[in-house]
Amino acid sequence: MVPVLLAIADAMLVNGVGIGLELGVSVGAAVVLLLRRRFPLLVFLLTLPGLYIGYIWFAPMIGLYTLAARRPGRARLGICAVLLIAAHFFPYPISDFELTDYRENTLVLIDATVTSAAPIALGLLMRTRRELASRVEDLTRSLRREDRLLADRVKTTERARLAREMHDVVAHQVSLISLQAGAVQVSTEDAAARAGARTIRELSVRTLEELRHMVGVLRADGGDAGAAQDLAPQPDLEELPRLIEMSALDVTYEGGVVAGAKGAKTVERAAFRTVQEALTNVRKHAPGARVRIRVDPLDDAVQGEDAVQGEGEGAGRSDGAGESRAGHGLRVEIRNGPPDATATVPALPGGGHGLVGLRERAQSLGGTLEARRTSDGGFVVRAELPYGRVGSDPGEYGAG
Repeated sequence: MVPVLLAIADAMLVNGVGIGLELGVSVGAAVVLLLRRRFPLLVFLLTLPGLYIGYIWFAPMIGLYTLAARRPGRARLGICAVLLIAAHFFPYPISDFELTDYRENTLVLIDATVTSAAPIALGLLMRTRRELASRVEDLTRSLRREDRLLADRVKTTERARLAREMHDVVAHQVSLISLQAGAVQVSTEDAAARAGARTIRELSVRTLEELRHMVGVLRADGGDAGAAQDLAPQPDLEELPRLIEMSALDVTYEGGVVAGAKGAKTVERAAFRTVQEALTNVRKHAPGARVRIRVDPLDDAVQGEDAVQGEGEGAGRSDGAGESRAGHGLRVEIRNGPPDATATVPALPGGGHGLVGLRERAQSLGGTLEARRTSDGGFVVRAELPYGRVGSDPGEYGAG
């Protein structure tokens, strides 16, 4: 809009405000500048009468600048420059042209040439600047992409190194445990000792199997999600009774496998890992304690029941899980009593990252996880996970 106003002001300054051909042609040449971005060549041609008849400069120069910036081309710009020089050089009416006035004609020709060259040069300069800015942006994106590829390559190398370290250290130690347990199972005559040695061997074999899968995930080139999904172990709720049986804890298991909707295996795997980590924490921090595990459907009615049971049991939920949520889900609750004072506390290492990882896993699935102490000196871990529309009659497992 500013170029149009400048061109109108130029027309009025040159031709005055009186109605006439010169002013009309000049104002018309200024108004057509509104279309200069869509039709730069046509607009420039329409401004030439304003220059020839009305002696205005702004409108044709702005039109030529726009043409150079948006529709560059040597032939096109050369012809338009010649037209502007001609419109500026020849007077109106043409009968006033003095061919023998060499000095005046030379000065006007030089003035017309500069008038046509300046907007072309400025328009080409602005176009080149935009192209350079675009190329710099493309180069920046390319450098960022290369940085990401380099970071991925470094991650892949680090994952491979971790896989080697895990295999060399953990697999060797677990293999020794399995061999020692096998030797005890063969040599001892005590039935209880043989059963314990057999359990140790089974746990060692299972640990080696999961370790093999995890090493495969770490060594997957670029951390491909599809490859990781194929390599990762897939425990689900059907394996919970076996996990509880091999935990060597006093566990009561209530609930059963709930048939879920599409994608339920991911939720069942999260439920399995929640129970697994909770049982590990019981062995570490509450030896001899009784454990109760519940896995059942979660709906509004169950949430209301939980809200009533949760009153007066100790500290509130740490992650705001008490808020009611619509829809169906899966509830996993592991509750243990106080530890047995006569039991020996095992010297098991712990980094304090287990519950943090479980909470992150639950949140990534759109659920919540609560972990807190109870008023009787025990501990409760409760996860609520989205699970689609669950069955109304899940199968029951007996006490573990």
